[in-house]
Amino acid sequence: MHSENKVFKIFVDFDGTITKKDVGEAMFLEFGDPVKAKEIIDRWIKAEISSVQSWQGLCETVKDFNPKKFMQFLDTIEMDDYFKEFTKYCSNNNYEIRILSDGLDYYINEILKREKLDHIKAFTNVLNFTNDGNLVPHFPHTDEECKKCANCKRNHILENSSDSDYTVYIGDGYSDACPVQYCDFIFAKDSLLRYCEINRISYFPFNNFSDVMKRLDELRSKKRLKKRHQAELKRREVYLLG
Repeated sequence: MHSENKVFKIFVDFDGTITKKDVGEAMFLEFGDPVKAKEIIDRWIKAEISSVQSWQGLCETVKDFNPKKFMQFLDTIEMDDYFKEFTKYCSNNNYEIRILSDGLDYYINEILKREKLDHIKAFTNVLNFTNDGNLVPHFPHTDEECKKCANCKRNHILENSSDSDYTVYIGDGYSDACPVQYCDFIFAKDSLLRYCEINRISYFPFNNFSDVMKRLDELRSKKRLKKRHQAELKRREVYLLG
């Protein structure tokens, strides 16, 4: 296979990967009850509660939500310094990029719109509001068999790639532990990096999207590029069950 024919399908986490901080966590520490919010987040990290339960609990900590103050809060959220350049890089090389987030569309869509990146397809959880201003999360992408994540990233990867594609996953957190098992090339930092180390999943460490672009150029230039065998087996397993 010639290097110019390699097709990478890129799947990117949002909180802490595209943004410099976890927006969902910061949102509830700022607008909810910070003590209760921290307790819920810690319980989720320890796998004592599911992602659905954690979002429901976090939303219940918010009283008298102020949309105007929330927009001011979002103005303080910074993106990775090289993410915009990375989106252009993907476009120039015909690499499809999709955002897979276990976070909420309410802040993700606003940040993407602000950065003029709202053309990128994002699969997220949904935040609704009641008439009296309560926050109610909605989960259109759960998986009955997998209760860990509210938004099943694995399913999005399988539905948006084929056997001829090289799948790439870029992430930093706990909700990325499942999808990396199904991807050929993984870029990891923070808790995802530690997860890959412990579970002997091959990965590339990265600090920002400049590192990702350099490594993808190296991969593309290889005459023969091997897919990750374990990922192929995991994908096949799902297809056979389906």
